[in-house]
Amino acid sequence: MGGVVRDELLGRPLPPDVDIVTEQDALELAHWLHAQGVAEHLPVTYPRFGTAMVHIEGVQFELVTARRESYSADSRKPVQVQPATLREDALRRDFTVNTLMRNLHTGELLDLTGMGLSDLQAELLRTPLDPMATFEEDPLRAMRAVRFAAQLDFEVEPSTLEAVRKTAHRLQIISMERIRDEFTKLLQAPHAVKGLRLLRETGLLEQFAPELAAMHGVEQNQYHLYDVWEHTLKVIENLPPDASLVLRLAALLHDVGKPATRTEDERGVHFYGHQNVGAHIAAQLLRRLRYSNDMVEPVAKLVRLHMRPGEYDYSWSDAAVRRLVRDADGLLDALLTLARADIAASNLAFPKADIDALEQRIRVLTTREDVQKLDSPLSGREIMQILGIPPGKRVGECKAFLLNEVIEGRLAAHDKEGAKRLLLEHFG
Repeated sequence: MGGVVRDELLGRPLPPDVDIVTEQDALELAHWLHAQGVAEHLPVTYPRFGTAMVHIEGVQFELVTARRESYSADSRKPVQVQPATLREDALRRDFTVNTLMRNLHTGELLDLTGMGLSDLQAELLRTPLDPMATFEEDPLRAMRAVRFAAQLDFEVEPSTLEAVRKTAHRLQIISMERIRDEFTKLLQAPHAVKGLRLLRETGLLEQFAPELAAMHGVEQNQYHLYDVWEHTLKVIENLPPDASLVLRLAALLHDVGKPATRTEDERGVHFYGHQNVGAHIAAQLLRRLRYSNDMVEPVAKLVRLHMRPGEYDYSWSDAAVRRLVRDADGLLDALLTLARADIAASNLAFPKADIDALEQRIRVLTTREDVQKLDSPLSGREIMQILGIPPGKRVGECKAFLLNEVIEGRLAAHDKEGAKRLLLEHFG
C-alpha cells in the first residue's frame, strides 16, 4: 500500500521499502514468514503499534496491523492504538494519494477513501480527514506535505495548505532528527525549490531554520537581480541534478550571513565578511538539526570559500591559484560548481569571473605539481637546530613562512639550502 502503489501508478521508480497492511495480526504474520524461511532474519517487532520489519530478497517490508490511533497534545506518538478495518487505517494516513492499496492475492486496486485515485490524477495532496486535526495530531505531516510537493511536483489542496500554515507552530514538538530527515529528502527532491518556497510561505521554515527565513526580503546591490532568498533559490536551481547533499546545503546556506552583515552607504549596499559570518551560522544551524560533522564541516567550508572563485581574473598569480586549491582541498570541484551556480543567479549585465578559465589554470598547475603536498623544505626539528630555538609558536611561524615562499614560487619545495638561507635572513 501507500508509496509503492502510488509510485507504481505514477510510473516512478519504486521505493526501497514496502508497506503491507492486514486486518490480521502483523506480528504473527512476520514470525510465520520467518518460520517458513521466507524472511531473511527474525522480525523486528513493535508490539505497541502492531508492526514488524522483515527483509525478503533484500527488500525491507513493514508489516502493519490495520489500526486507528489517538494522540496527546504534546507528542506525535499515539497514546492509544487499536485494531481497525482497512478503511479506518486508510483514513488515519497522511494524504489520500498514500492510502491506495493493492490486494496481494487478486491484484485489485483499493481506493478506500474514495479520493486517492482522483487526487493522484489531479496531482493533488489532500488529507483523508480534516487537515487541521491531521496536522495537530502529527505536525511532521505538515513537513511531509511540503516534501511530497517537492518530490512529486504536486500541488497542496488549498484547505490542506491553509491547515499547514495554521499548525506550523506545532512543529516545535517534533525532534530535530525527524525534521532533519524530512528536510534532507526535500533538498534532494527534483523540485526542491518548490518545497523551499512552501516551507517559507507556510511558516514552517521559521520554526526550525529562522536564519534561512530571515534572508527573505533582504535587498541586494546592483550586482544581483533578486533579494537574498530568491537569489539563493536561483542558485539551487542552477545546480546539476546529481548535486550532492553537501553541495545542496552549501548552496542553500552560502549567503545566510548576509542579513546580519548588510550595510548601506552612499556607494550602495554591502555585505562585508558575510562569507565568514555565514560559515559560522551554517555550522550552528546544521548542528542544531543534528547533521553529522562529516556534513557540517564541508558545508561550512564551502560557505566560507564561496566568494573566492568569483573573484578570479587573469591577473591572478600561480600562487593565488595554489592557495585556492590548497584551501579548498577535496572540495574544489564542489566549490567551482557552487561558484558557477552563484554567478548564473546574479546580474549578468556586469562582468563575471571566468570559472572555466580558472579551472583550466588549476588543471595546468596541478599537472605540474601536487599542490596539496607542498610543504616547508625544513621540518620543525631542522628549524630548531638551525636557529637554536626551543619548540614553540616561533617554530610554527618559521614553517609557515617557508611554506608561503614555496607557494609563491620563490623557493623550491626540496631546496633545504635555500630554505636555510631565507630562514637565517628573516629569523636569525
